[in-house]
Amino acid sequence: MSADILAAPDVRGLQEQLWAAVTGRDEHAAAAVLFTALDAGTDAETALLDVIAPVQARVGTEWAANRLSVAQEHAASAIAERVIAALAHHPAARTTPRLGRVTVACVDQEWHVLPARLLAEVLTLRGWQVDFLGAQVPTPHLIGHLHNNGADVVALSSSIPTRLPAAHAAVTACQAVGVPVLAGGAAFGPDGRYALRLGADAWAPDARAAARRIAEGIAVPVPAAGRQQIDDLPHLGDQEYTLVVRSRPQLVREVLAQLESRFPAATAYTEQQREHTAQDISHIVEYLGVALYMDDDELFTGFLGWTAGILEARQVPAVSLRPVLDVLGAELKDFPRSTRLLGAAHTTLDAHLAAVGHNPGASDDRSALSALHPGS
Repeated sequence: MSADILAAPDVRGLQEQLWAAVTGRDEHAAAAVLFTALDAGTDAETALLDVIAPVQARVGTEWAANRLSVAQEHAASAIAERVIAALAHHPAARTTPRLGRVTVACVDQEWHVLPARLLAEVLTLRGWQVDFLGAQVPTPHLIGHLHNNGADVVALSSSIPTRLPAAHAAVTACQAVGVPVLAGGAAFGPDGRYALRLGADAWAPDARAAARRIAEGIAVPVPAAGRQQIDDLPHLGDQEYTLVVRSRPQLVREVLAQLESRFPAATAYTEQQREHTAQDISHIVEYLGVALYMDDDELFTGFLGWTAGILEARQVPAVSLRPVLDVLGAELKDFPRSTRLLGAAHTTLDAHLAAVGHNPGASDDRSALSALHPGS
């Protein structure tokens, strides 16, 4: 641990002060906590990574446990982003660029921008010239930026695994124009397994590790003539991923239609509840799709386990997921990899239900997937 990092008790005190400010929706108080710390000698990197980042992680944990609403989570995240922006202009954070150029961007459709923003600020503090492109950067726009401005490395961020196909396209495109890619974010797995499987040149678990890895130097890739994404993932040749993704609207409609016969209470859903339920089912099919793309059971079973926990935290029995898996299994019975994934998800769900004491034979009309939306 760097000598510049505060002792743990001091860091915890700042975290608690910032937590009180962001959950109280008080942006000025949140900024004051950090500015006061900087004025007292705390270095900016410590403020970013040992105070702001853990508080934001706590925001996500509290939302998952249903102790913060979606609106409260959004408000806290917005305050964190504005405080980071304000911090960048504090005298303690001013650094003259003396190293190379790094482009930091979130992959297409990735809206969780805070991890990328933290990395961009840390790299700037360490002397890099940083082009921070923000959230949801379409790959053609990213490549256009590289053509116009150049970069020694691209740092790609993604938090949601369903963005992995877009990340793969971005990795391949950046390398094709001769720029190496460092991948980071929860989407790539805790050990970076998905980053490496998609052909990224490097991976890092957090901003400090990413900054160190970039400083070490990442070799410029040698573009392979005619390289396509299927070259990294040969299993895509069976077309299951493409067929399931293209069939998502039909699969959602079929699950909705059969849900009513399996759960009579669903026939009384309001239009808003039906719409929310359709969105949730679509999200499940989306995760099935990315698990097919990566040919990885844990991507799907991990999501099902997480979803089951979210439901239980909101007083909705996780058994509501069972009919979704059953209908999808029937609809995709001719797809061997989908069948394998859905079977693994059933096993995960059954283990969760056993752990929470659910009686497999019990009927529960509260089993409404729409309850993932607390306001519905």
